Amino acid sequence: MNNTLKTTLLLAGLSALMLVIGELAFGQAGLIAAFIFAAGFNLFSYWFSDKLVLRMYGAQEVEAGHPLYEVVRGLASRAGLPMPRVYVIPDASPNAFATGRNPEHAAVAATQGILQMLSRDELEGVLAHELAHVKHRDILTSTIAAMLATTVLFAARVLEFSAWFGGGRSDDRDGPSPIALIAMAILAPIAAFAIQATISRSREYEADAGGAALIGNPNGLVNALRKIESGSQRIPMEATAATAATAHLFIIKPFSASGLLGLFSSHPSTEDRIARLLHAR
Repeated sequence: MNNTLKTTLLLAGLSALMLVIGELAFGQAGLIAAFIFAAGFNLFSYWFSDKLVLRMYGAQEVEAGHPLYEVVRGLASRAGLPMPRVYVIPDASPNAFATGRNPEHAAVAATQGILQMLSRDELEGVLAHELAHVKHRDILTSTIAAMLATTVLFAARVLEFSAWFGGGRSDDRDGPSPIALIAMAILAPIAAFAIQATISRSREYEADAGGAALIGNPNGLVNALRKIESGSQRIPMEATAATAATAHLFIIKPFSASGLLGLFSSHPSTEDRIARLLHAR
């Protein structure tokens, strides 16, 4: 499935889910409000979802002269890509991701932790991986999936609130029972996981291969993956609903979690990724 169709299906799925939740919780008025919200959200997601994700992590843009910017500039030139915006995330956990709606409007972000942990060759391997995501044009799908998952988790809270306070309908005989609303609130995070699951794990393998090809060998990325895996276990990002909904954006899952948060994973194992890189050498 190409990424344009996948993105369209993701947005259509969110719109349908918002309509169901609005109608369940608040009746006809909720259905109309949900329709307006879904229409506005679709437009917002396309144009601004990358900015919202970057703001969520407190990312700070850096300019020419910053070491991260210069590495990205050299790799983007080698890959024949427009220069993306470059951001540093003030977090000690080592990680990185790419976002944006197309190569002309892309951004690459890396944490302070990864800048301190990796050598230049290893950092180049990571950034080449992220630029491969940009070149493959899967960054829009991934970013919108993050927005969808975040919104679904928020909608679950709306349902839970509605259940506890009797819903929004004046006629209880026509409205759903609080048990039905609570059930929907429980199922909504699972739906968010299903949204993320549409982001094929093969995209990570493809970006690994593309990054290694851009550099000319897989060694830097292989070593970087080992260090990031170890470092993210020692210094994980905080596991919240928001970080869970955006975890698939990162080169390696940024935390370990149990329960519902543990469902949020679209990453193949690091060992498998390394084995594939070394086998292809």
